[in-house]
Amino acid sequence: MDRKTTTDMTPYHERITDGKFREAVAMIDAGEIENLKKYLFKNPEIVHQRVFFDEVGYFSNPGLLEFTAENPVRHGKLPQNIVGIAGVILEAGAKKNREQMDYTLGLVSSGRVARECNLQIPLINLLCENGANPDQAILPALTHGEFEAIEALIKNGAKINLPVAAATGRLADFQKLLPTSDQTERHLAFALAAQHGKTEILKILLKNGERADRYNPKGAHEHSTPLHQAVFSGNLEIVKLLAESGIRLDLKDKIYQGTPLDWAVYGKFAEIENYLRSVENI
Repeated sequence: MDRKTTTDMTPYHERITDGKFREAVAMIDAGEIENLKKYLFKNPEIVHQRVFFDEVGYFSNPGLLEFTAENPVRHGKLPQNIVGIAGVILEAGAKKNREQMDYTLGLVSSGRVARECNLQIPLINLLCENGANPDQAILPALTHGEFEAIEALIKNGAKINLPVAAATGRLADFQKLLPTSDQTERHLAFALAAQHGKTEILKILLKNGERADRYNPKGAHEHSTPLHQAVFSGNLEIVKLLAESGIRLDLKDKIYQGTPLDWAVYGKFAEIENYLRSVENI
């Protein structure tokens, strides 16, 4: 049977069929740190277990540690002792699983709930201290605009490459890295600069021949173009810069089949909508 895309709106924790694993997740959600510690001591296999959901998506086969990220959103909040809970899971054996730690770090770094609960940075620090790779989490954080997480990842050793410099507006770093960058780095840098409104960096990339009317690279909203993302960010300055570079305005995104103008209408960005209508009629 083919796996389907995510259509079941039932919260993930309610879809877990394995009783022991489901009980452990319930303890995480309730903040029952001592009970979880005892439970994992009696059932150590749960730490290494994964559950499978019949769908295609970024949370289709999570391990226990990944449930500490609250990404995807299940409750809209995290227990205030979630850092301690994550520490219990790591000490119970999860810190031996680099893949699971790296993936959890990506979820934490790109999720809004951990940030809103003021727990994103402590979770990032904990995971990095236990061996998670900050470079693996930087792209999800960049594409979701989690700039506090990005700075925390950099403090924990993530490299400042061309896309990172472009997205965060580190102009001096960007100019230093550009001459030795490759096509892949420049493509991603352009996509992120357009999404996050980095005008000067976009001007440099355009001057250096970077194409503005192609789809974004994998991992950076690849269903859309830089113009789509500029529109949805509500940034008229960037929209004008891209449109005036001579790009096509009729390219449709690959999911909803909408042009940048359609996105402006959907997002109710009236000023951008009016501008795009005016240049389409020239």
